[in-house]
Amino acid sequence: MSDDQVIALNPTSERLASTASGYLLLVLVVLAILADAFAISRLPDGPRATEIAIVVIATLVFILVVPGFYMLQPNQAAAVTLFGDYRGTDRSTGLRWTWPWMMKKKVSVRANNFISEKIKVNDLRGNPIEMAAQIVWRVVDTAQALFDVDDYKQFVRVQVEAAIRIIGSRYPYDDFEHQEVTLRGSHEQVNAELRTELQARLAVAGITVDECGFTHLAYAQEIAQAMLRRQQAQAVVAARRTLVEGAVGMVEMALEQLSAKDVVELDDERRAAMVSNLMVVLCGERDTQPVVNAGTLYQ
Repeated sequence: MSDDQVIALNPTSERLASTASGYLLLVLVVLAILADAFAISRLPDGPRATEIAIVVIATLVFILVVPGFYMLQPNQAAAVTLFGDYRGTDRSTGLRWTWPWMMKKKVSVRANNFISEKIKVNDLRGNPIEMAAQIVWRVVDTAQALFDVDDYKQFVRVQVEAAIRIIGSRYPYDDFEHQEVTLRGSHEQVNAELRTELQARLAVAGITVDECGFTHLAYAQEIAQAMLRRQQAQAVVAARRTLVEGAVGMVEMALEQLSAKDVVELDDERRAAMVSNLMVVLCGERDTQPVVNAGTLYQ
């Protein structure tokens, strides 16, 4: 059975730890110190059982209470364990106290911002691309973060890279005809899928993803120039196609209006000549120069 299967079957869930406010215990420590000082000051007059008992009790109180203090800042938690057994998590801020033989491990539950390194991925069409992502994550279950994975911060870094590779290989980098979902053109959908993938991977560590998105997306250097030329060629072809479609529509409209208004009667040969001239004018990249025909079309 793999580690992932063990974690899936036996997850550790966060629960509330039994701790106390440290301020009342701090007063007790101060009183113990004062009592100890008072009893020690009376010892030169002759040791008596009362002073000795006060010194012993005050010293024991000091030894037992002081090691149990710990401080929690806002958005910080402490997981409490007893001889390796998880006893709960304390999320109350301020000065806290628990028994000194209980171990306390602090965990930040603040939002963390992580920007991955640029990694090379093959997209759906096999083109090598470079990708990097920015992730905002935070711990929501301290027990899972501490006890279900070895190092939850390293776990985040590894899973982010794995998720980027999966999303990068799921879609093509670009589609000039805009008929497919692409990494470059469908930011919202791709980012949403990246977050879903990360959320599923990081849930085992008690971590949630608040926000994510790609910070770098480009062709790899070895094919960047070739793909740029390809994009330019596709752009030229698409522009020509649009230009021709528009020119054909304009020629058709001109012929229909000329015929409808009886401006001129055109036979097939003259109609073909007009179509040819109009297409040259509308599709040409340079300004056309008018030519006055003083004769007829057949001379």
